[in-house]
Amino acid sequence: MSRYCIDTSAYSHFKLGDPRIVDMLDRADWIGVSSIVLGELWTGFLQGERALQNEAEFREFLANPVVETLGMDGEVARIYAEIVTDLRRAGTPIPTNDIWIAAAAARAGATVLTYDLHFRSVPRVGCLILPIPGGN
Repeated sequence: MSRYCIDTSAYSHFKLGDPRIVDMLDRADWIGVSSIVLGELWTGFLQGERALQNEAEFREFLANPVVETLGMDGEVARIYAEIVTDLRRAGTPIPTNDIWIAAAAARAGATVLTYDLHFRSVPRVGCLILPIPGGN
């Protein structure tokens, strides 16, 4: 069973048509989208030139029955605190929003699907890091 919690980079590459992520999300049994990712994407849409089109496409994505939005609750907050503590002890900080995304994925028992290498620093949650198309 494939359970993925996508980050903002994963959704962006999905919309760009990267065939690897398009195939993975098309075949996924469950896709989680944290409220943090929602906020990052809405911000990008509002600052962009295609806000209405991007918002409509995103709402269509969220309406898919395999997609679930993930809120931040007390359990996610506790996992977040544990991840922050572990990262500080290891000397491997990552962006705060990505820690929240990892915490939501851990609570949901899902793998983070991302293009961001720093998720490797979070051993508590599985991550699948896809190579950037045309990247080195």
